[in-house]
Amino acid sequence: MSKRELIDYICEINKSARPEFLANFSEEDLHNYLEHLMELNLEELAVCF
Repeated sequence: MSKRELIDYICEINKSARPEFLANFSEEDLHNYLEHLMELNLEELAVCF
């Protein structure tokens, strides 16, 4: 996944994230953050059910 794709996915999940800010991080950092956000979303869904 490209850096641009990572930023786009992160912004879809975290509406307060700004692409200009995220662009300062490495692809690895963005990938790790995206994984973290996805885990949080799954946990949130589990709590709702």
